[in-house]
Formats: sequence, C-alpha cells, structure tokens
Amino acid sequence: MTKRGKSTAGMKAPAVGGAFLVSQVGAHAANGFARRLSRLRLKPHDAGILRMLGSNPGLTQRALSKIMGVFPSQLVALIDGLEGRRLIERRSSPEDRRRYHLYLTKAGRKMLSKIGKLTVQLENDLFTALHKREQGLFCRFLRRIVSQQQLTTGVHPAYKQLGRR
Repeated sequence: MTKRGKSTAGMKAPAVGGAFLVSQVGAHAANGFARRLSRLRLKPHDAGILRMLGSNPGLTQRALSKIMGVFPSQLVALIDGLEGRRLIERRSSPEDRRRYHLYLTKAGRKMLSKIGKLTVQLENDLFTALHKREQGLFCRFLRRIVSQQQLTTGVHPAYKQLGRR
C-alpha cells in the first residue's frame, strides 16, 4: 500500500483488523497534529495541558499531574516551558503557599483558540471520506471505547510515556 491507500503494482496488502486500523489512523492523526502545532512552536503535550487548563482553570499542579498521568517532576518542566512563554501562570494557593494553581494567561487563551482552529482543520482533513452523520457516529463509537477501556477522557495516553523512554 502506498501513502494514499492505493495498492502498489503486484503487491497485495496484508489483512488487518480494527485495532490496527484505529492505530494507523491514530498515528496519522497524531503526526498531523504535531506538524500543525510545530508552526506554533508547541508540542502535543503542551496543547494537552493548555486544553485541560482552558477547561479547568485553577487546577493545582498535583491535580494536573494526576489527571494527565505524568510524574510531578516531569510536569514541572512542562509547566516551566509554558510559563516561560507566558501562556500559563502559577498562582500561590491562599491555603498553602507551597501549592500552586494554574491558569491560562491572555496569550494562553489566544493560543488555545489557535489550537482549536488547527484541530478543526485536522478533523476536516481526516474525516473527508465520511458524511457529517457518519463522523458523529464514528466519534460516538470511539467515546464508547474510551469509556469501556477506562481511558481518561480528553487525555492522550502518550502522557504516561513522558520521561520514561
């Protein structure tokens, strides 16, 4: 098979199952997302943190670490990078000054908007072969699998691999 899904002359594609197809499309989507994000000087893990903080302003570093499945020490380095770009800010907790709450800055909210636009473009490219109704069904089926597999909604499993390679 070539990149476009056409058979190469004389070659027969191996039989594959649904898990392989989900993995193939998922890897393709992840690579496309990473390419698009690179234009913003971001990596996918940065986008995930910004998305989570956009939906949950004021999360503590500890709570974000637990949600994302990232070691706290690894998360600190990621947060430092985003804070250095002024996309997020740490605010001391009034109850415990050793604890920090995380918030998007104005620049962070603008960046999140840009990420959203890139995501829409990526989904439009990926789902071109499907009608709107089919796209909705496909996403519904994937959400059902996410739930059944007890994955954390909105968190890519690759976070668990950060710093463990």
